Amino acid sequence: MSIRIGILGYGNLGRGVECAIKHNPDMELAAVFTRRDPKDVTILTETAAVCRTEEAKDWKDKIDVLILCGGSATDLPVQTPEYASMFNVVDSFDTHARIPEHFANVDAAAKSAGKVGIISVGWDPGMFSLNRMYANAVLTEGCDYTFWGKGVSQGHSDAVRRIKGVKDAKQYTIPVESALESVRKGENPKLTTREKHTRECFVVLEEGADAARVEEEIKTMPNYFSDYDTTVHFISEEELKRDHSGIPHGGFVLRSGKTGWNNENSHLIEYSLKLDSNPEFTSCVIVAYARAAYRMAAEGQTGCRTVFDVAPAYLSAMSPEELRASML
Repeated sequence: MSIRIGILGYGNLGRGVECAIKHNPDMELAAVFTRRDPKDVTILTETAAVCRTEEAKDWKDKIDVLILCGGSATDLPVQTPEYASMFNVVDSFDTHARIPEHFANVDAAAKSAGKVGIISVGWDPGMFSLNRMYANAVLTEGCDYTFWGKGVSQGHSDAVRRIKGVKDAKQYTIPVESALESVRKGENPKLTTREKHTRECFVVLEEGADAARVEEEIKTMPNYFSDYDTTVHFISEEELKRDHSGIPHGGFVLRSGKTGWNNENSHLIEYSLKLDSNPEFTSCVIVAYARAAYRMAAEGQTGCRTVFDVAPAYLSAMSPEELRASML
């Protein structure tokens, strides 16, 4: 029997999830829930329904896992606990500083309802988080480094678009190349947040908007821009569509460590991603964790989980026997 998936929100991430479901034969898309008029939303899956967000509660017995595709700034802190009281859920909440708070809220709701919620799923947080943890566990003497980009951050772009006076925007995260090379050389530099990355924003203003105020709000936004050297470019809508229509991203997780009685040997673990489409790759990770949420719920587990708490075998469509024969 197929795992029945619901999608809440049909933006870039929601469309990516729909595509990912197509490539997972043990899953089917049951419904898409949208804040827009369903008549104005065209999806690719002919067998799935398109419904208003308010109708989701009527699908509690028709959906095995609901994937939440809203933004981390204002949507997910409210939506994930709310829907975890009705469904097994997966989200991509990526405000790192607020993950413990978000976990507690989702955990309370999911446990009360007897559901499973897996939060902060994607590539960072998500795949990068796992690689940081694995490397730290293996090389106990060492230093951790994470570099993002160059690429478009969906969460940061969404945060800019929510500023009053902003019509549209794209934000690029850019690693400081000299810092990355220093890590690869095993120099173990002590780097501040500002020394590792810069941020570059391309913003289309609403007519009559105060550019100086918008720039100040961007540069001082906590958790997003205040700790970085940020450049803001104001451009036309045509320029944004022409030059910034893609959503690439990627990055690196590194741990430089020592082993031996006197720390005489050096080692470098490096995991990297280069992504043509940030939301489509993120969606693939989320869909794998939706499978895990379904399996964990079937075992009677309840409450919130992160990628640290999910055994790798839960993610794969292969059986344990197949995994041992082909992957181990």
